[in-house]
Amino acid sequence: MNYATLLLPDFSLILCGYLICRYTALNRSVWQPVESLVYYLLFPVLLFQSIVKSPVDIGAASGLIAAGLAMGLTAIAMAYSLPHWPWLGKRIDARDHAASAQVAFRFNSFIGLAIAERLAGAEGLLMIAVLIGVCVPLFNVAAVWPMARHGQHSFARELARNPLIVATVSGLTANLLGFQIPEWANPTVSRISAASLALGLMAAGAGLQFGLLARGKTLSVAVLAIRHVVQPLMAFALARLLGLSPVQTTVLLAFSALPTASTCYVLAARMGYNGPYVAGLVTLSTVLGMLSLPFALGVLR
Repeated sequence: MNYATLLLPDFSLILCGYLICRYTALNRSVWQPVESLVYYLLFPVLLFQSIVKSPVDIGAASGLIAAGLAMGLTAIAMAYSLPHWPWLGKRIDARDHAASAQVAFRFNSFIGLAIAERLAGAEGLLMIAVLIGVCVPLFNVAAVWPMARHGQHSFARELARNPLIVATVSGLTANLLGFQIPEWANPTVSRISAASLALGLMAAGAGLQFGLLARGKTLSVAVLAIRHVVQPLMAFALARLLGLSPVQTTVLLAFSALPTASTCYVLAARMGYNGPYVAGLVTLSTVLGMLSLPFALGVLR
């Protein structure tokens, strides 16, 4: 299977979003509300629906959950240990590191959901929804903590307001209680879910920024190498070690090679750090995802 061709529609939507934002009247003033709409409404509806409509077998997914958490914890540890590495630590600015370490382990859920559905259908969508559910709280704590430590921010409040966590916890609770979306509501919910993928990918493209990429080259290379090289290799090793099924292996490899979250920039800017620098890293990570995803799915798999 040619994964580069398979992923082309998703990255084409990202490119469309970038070109529309930069070269038409539909500039950032238009796309910022769209991004908020996707993040706070459309995307949570997709997560809730994908979890509720299929039975969640926690036992069967335990290997995938363990692999996702092990991969994430290792990436977090590597990202935050960078200032203590010989030679490397002296070249890293402390505030830039606090803001950009999250780039090494957070992931773009919009792209992840679109790719999981394309690769493995409803089962793949459910598997990545479970990964999102267990990893987003951990990753958000790890992202917020170093910045909150230097400022007057509460990471507990930041987590409680995260719509992805609210939607995932609500979906899992509803699933375990046997709740089903009423038949009359299904068409509307399905259309909202479908809209979230296309708009989310285009919004990711509209948010790309290429400024300040030259700043902190050593730090930039380090966090992006963890995101796009170390994590796919870890996913490959963990899938074999834990004996994951073919679908779980595919989802884990895709999950490991995703671009970093576009909200890294939002979080850094909102907490008073160097937002434009983090935006440059997010942009470069999105571009690198066009290489790391085919590598993980086509070569490692």
